[in-house]
Amino acid sequence: MTVNTTPAYALGTFSVAGSPAFPGLVIRDKVIALTALETLNSQLGVALRGTDSMLSVFEYWPQNAPALAKIADYVSRHLVDEKALPATPIDVALLKVHAPVTPRQFLCSGANYHKHVVDLIVDQSNDPAVAGESEEVRRAYAENLMNERAKNGFPYIFSKLQSSITGPFDPIIVPDNVEQPDWELELAVVIGKPAFHVSQEDALDYVAGYTIANDISNRELIHRKDLKAIGTDWVMGKSCPTYTPIGPYIVPASLVEDPQNLLITLKLNGEVMQNERTSDMIFPITRLIEYLSSRIQLLPGDILITGSPSGNGSHYNRFLKAGDVLEGTIENIGIQRNVCVS
Repeated sequence: MTVNTTPAYALGTFSVAGSPAFPGLVIRDKVIALTALETLNSQLGVALRGTDSMLSVFEYWPQNAPALAKIADYVSRHLVDEKALPATPIDVALLKVHAPVTPRQFLCSGANYHKHVVDLIVDQSNDPAVAGESEEVRRAYAENLMNERAKNGFPYIFSKLQSSITGPFDPIIVPDNVEQPDWELELAVVIGKPAFHVSQEDALDYVAGYTIANDISNRELIHRKDLKAIGTDWVMGKSCPTYTPIGPYIVPASLVEDPQNLLITLKLNGEVMQNERTSDMIFPITRLIEYLSSRIQLLPGDILITGSPSGNGSHYNRFLKAGDVLEGTIENIGIQRNVCVS
């Protein structure tokens, strides 16, 4: 099956020859800086604002979303006649592609895919309720546990450090002092306006768009054996430099018909390891936003990654090493490609 990864238009952050990074509109692998597109405001009757950075774009997202839709339509119709455009489009291949936005808050949903969590319970066999039982018994137990969690439980949320973010085509540095660096390809949600006490029914109104994130994790560092009462250590487990490739682009929410029915595929050195649809989430995006906003204030440009499907390295007992190539694809969103280096 061919997966469509080319949206009608998208937003990204770029630079050329070491110049300062700039936000740009992406159409058919061509990029125009958003600052140049502000000149179309009066011509098209729109008000594109905050074009100096992607974070600023999302600060004005309720106004910018319809403006960008009109501008993107105009640019698309005039790509063959560049004289009608306010600036010459640049081939994306000539630009460095950065992570599309640097969020103020970077939030993560843990253990949020049904099959993924079931596999973890079966593979690790560390739940005393089924210790020593057969795989069939452990799997049945895990299935019932996740069904009950989806019905009556709550999402599990933690945060990562901004300094772990890297570009969608940049190398992933695998530290020499870790034993189990693992991949976790995830759909990332970008918030488009302040959200506090948002209902599940209204939650998607607060989403600006979607992108791709790979939540690289040091498995052996997450669960602290010396501090079992405290539990997980997300900072050491997930926040090494370059441990979160994001991008390449942000696809506006209006162009994603159903974020709960997207195919997520990760290939390791060309071999498919993860291949699952977002419909396998235990808690959908709307529930994650409702739960988060019941306690904390979400801000424009914030990123929420929504959990990893089944097929992580811990399932295969195969972890990342220098020379590995990761290719992550999400249907209708895009493709990222990262080489692991020592």
